[in-house]
Amino acid sequence: MSVARLSTEDDDRESKKAKKKASPVLGFSDEDKIGTIQPHNDALAVTLRIGGYDVKRVLVDQGSAVEVMYHNLYKGLNLKLEDLSTYDSPLVSFEGKTVIPKGQIRLPIQTSSDVVEVDFIIVNAYSPYTAIVARP
Repeated sequence: MSVARLSTEDDDRESKKAKKKASPVLGFSDEDKIGTIQPHNDALAVTLRIGGYDVKRVLVDQGSAVEVMYHNLYKGLNLKLEDLSTYDSPLVSFEGKTVIPKGQIRLPIQTSSDVVEVDFIIVNAYSPYTAIVARP
């Protein structure tokens, strides 16, 4: 598995701000596909370094509109209510239930040498995953 930045045209007129907004790309080589049946629709669960900790069972979900952190991970990272900013838009869980978020927190995610700041929505709901990261 590799992580790379989306390529942008090399243009001297392009602003530094536009270059900084390029999203990292999570990619796989042909060697990574060995032993898998293609095409597939299996869930992609990875380990990411979030807030300085290696976090397992992070779901990469191309259908998600937000990054979600479940309450168990939030507690495991020793985060406090004071660390959260307000986020009051309800979310819909996998079961179709409405979930009211506890708040929002911005944390760094590290993949390889790249570090990206991500806004996680904290929810107190069951999930086999510790967090969900959105993928465009």
